Amino acid sequence: MSKRAVLEVIALDVEDAVAAQAGGADRLELVTDMAADGLTPPVPAFAAIRAAVDLSLRVMLRSADGFAAGDVERLVRVAYQLREAGAEEFVLGFLDAEGAVDLPAVERIAAELDGCRWTFHRALDHAVDRDALRKQLDGVPGLDAYLTAGSATGVDEGLPTLLAEAAQTGRQGYGQQLLVGGGLRLDHLPVLTAAGIDAFHIGGAARPDGWAGPVSAAAVGEWRKALDEG
Repeated sequence: MSKRAVLEVIALDVEDAVAAQAGGADRLELVTDMAADGLTPPVPAFAAIRAAVDLSLRVMLRSADGFAAGDVERLVRVAYQLREAGAEEFVLGFLDAEGAVDLPAVERIAAELDGCRWTFHRALDHAVDRDALRKQLDGVPGLDAYLTAGSATGVDEGLPTLLAEAAQTGRQGYGQQLLVGGGLRLDHLPVLTAAGIDAFHIGGAARPDGWAGPVSAAAVGEWRKALDEG
């Protein structure tokens, strides 16, 4: 590969963040409550991680399980508080009851972020029309990545979609980085990197003891090595 691939690791706390950095992560996604697939962490937790590592940090903006935005103004207030504490990058993504992007909610929060870079998360994998969602979000300030497995069930099923979307790079709605995550395994990497995909997201794969245990620097290092040698 012509440039270093991005390796993003989910971190719940300072211990996770320090281990991920030691293992060679480039960026962290900060969340709490993985039983709900990741919610917004408390501001003090963000501040403690920010003080502990010098990696890029993308902070989840999500108040409940599922992909409904819920109380948008509450999320706006939380985003403001996080920015005041030093947050510069975020993760978000909302669908309406029909499975289309909740554009008013996304645009309201993006306006509060005021140009901060952000990822649209795996709500994309649950959307009724992925292509339509991408085109509707085209031009929303700050959006620079889509976190996706290509399928709601994970990379195994989503691989054909990921490869097809990688081939669309540069077209309307496809100018953002493809950040692959969700059931991602090391053996998926060769075909993904061969397609030009250069950003990868891991959560459970960085935790040999599961979500009850911390991030392992050695596990992250195995991914770093695989990407650097791929």
